[in-house]
Amino acid sequence: MKKIFKYACFGLIGCMTLTSCLDSALETSPTDSMSGTGLLANANAALVPLNGVYRSMYATWSPTANEHQSFGISSYVMMAEVMGEDFIQAAQGSGWFWYDCLYMVKDRYTSTAWRSYDVWNAYYTWISNANYILNAEETMEGDAADVNYVIGQAYAIRAYSYFMLAQTFARTYKGHESEPCCPIYTEPTVAGTQGKPRATVQEVYDQILADINKAVELLDGTTRQHVSHIDYSVAQGIRARIGLVMEDWTMAKEAAKEAIATANNASSASRVAAVSEFEGLNSTAAPNVMWGAAINSDQSGMYASFFSHMDQDGTGYANGGAYKEINKVLYDGMSQNDTRRKWWLPDDSRNEDLGYMQNKFRFADTQTWTGDYIWMRVEEMYLTAAEAECRLGEEAAAKEDLSAVMSQRVEGYTCTKTGTALGKLTSDVTGSLLEEIITQRRIELWGEFGRIYDIRRLKQGFVRTSEMGWPLDAQLTNRPSDDPESYMWVLTIPQTEFDGNASMNPSTDQNPIGDTK
Repeated sequence: MKKIFKYACFGLIGCMTLTSCLDSALETSPTDSMSGTGLLANANAALVPLNGVYRSMYATWSPTANEHQSFGISSYVMMAEVMGEDFIQAAQGSGWFWYDCLYMVKDRYTSTAWRSYDVWNAYYTWISNANYILNAEETMEGDAADVNYVIGQAYAIRAYSYFMLAQTFARTYKGHESEPCCPIYTEPTVAGTQGKPRATVQEVYDQILADINKAVELLDGTTRQHVSHIDYSVAQGIRARIGLVMEDWTMAKEAAKEAIATANNASSASRVAAVSEFEGLNSTAAPNVMWGAAINSDQSGMYASFFSHMDQDGTGYANGGAYKEINKVLYDGMSQNDTRRKWWLPDDSRNEDLGYMQNKFRFADTQTWTGDYIWMRVEEMYLTAAEAECRLGEEAAAKEDLSAVMSQRVEGYTCTKTGTALGKLTSDVTGSLLEEIITQRRIELWGEFGRIYDIRRLKQGFVRTSEMGWPLDAQLTNRPSDDPESYMWVLTIPQTEFDGNASMNPSTDQNPIGDTK
């Protein structure tokens, strides 16, 4: 089983080599001082391979031929952002992420340098690493809390990885439960391991739920050692995201509320912050950050980094003209005294003929190409709880949670809207409370979450227009972006998987290369 063997090898080798790049706060011992078995013998030593997994989540390694748009979680967020309608890629700029923006990557599934291979390989590598750690669950020595801390994170990493695979390589959960998704592996894989067939969407989500619930159980009561680690509150945050996609509003609400409560009570308390408290979105030390990667200068990806593609005043692609802009219609609908308006520059002379250039994400230090990656903020949890409560008919609670964020953005903010109506297209206006929550989510999490994931689960179509600021050649003319049931948003499976997995047949298991249902 060639493909499985590759993931397995990276699982061990990655644990031993990537961790050496982590900052001293994460390292527990030299990575070359123990064998793979020794690293998992006790909880303290197991932090080494665990940290290796986290390091690979913001390093550039997959694929090796296209590193500048492949730098872990944040690169997949940007991919999902440019696939929507609110995050505009300037046509005259660099080609990086341009093909994602135009949906021109699906037919490149035979290449190991493009998006299908990149995303599939990254998440399955993290799953493989997690499986090695979980295989030591019964034998790992150490204090119970220390073992729970390591094993709980491994379950969370596996849950998160399968969740993102499901959102990328299959249609959204609700209404497509019986459709094919991706293979499930829950044990370490070795040379000769028989590859698995594609499981159904339901089967994958069953595994996701089992894993995230186990993570929550084990991480409860443990103390986080580093902001890159998934602690109890972050695991609940991931569980809340899963609840939204599954349309399990009760789970989404309860998980988001628990994430808020425990993040607020943690030693590094997280709270809703004023915009002035997290300028540049480049520091995990900001008071609203729940999860992220604290990146030192020797870990900078330089051109292969999130900020290289975002900060027009820094050093990188954005500085060279590959500007990122917000949907003009979305921006113009903001209150005039909304403090988030400073996140974009509608009057910037460098970009006057296009959209409103972003100013939300900036290097912390342009000389060293550094800036932390933020993967979860507490504001997201309040907006998640608000949406879930609105769906459950708990409008007073929904408005309270919405206002928890908006009172820090718009002085005197109040919301009198009601109802749950959403338009067929994201640009259709209904005036409902649910629409207001989603709109504020679009603004608040612009560039941070992956807009296409929300569009998919909301089952709305979208259009791109000149009024929004989209250049003509990116308006997806004659493409079914207005049809949420289309396979346009579903990536193809890389050819390498079919080459190494006898249980998968490219003629029957490959996702549609075109846009049809």
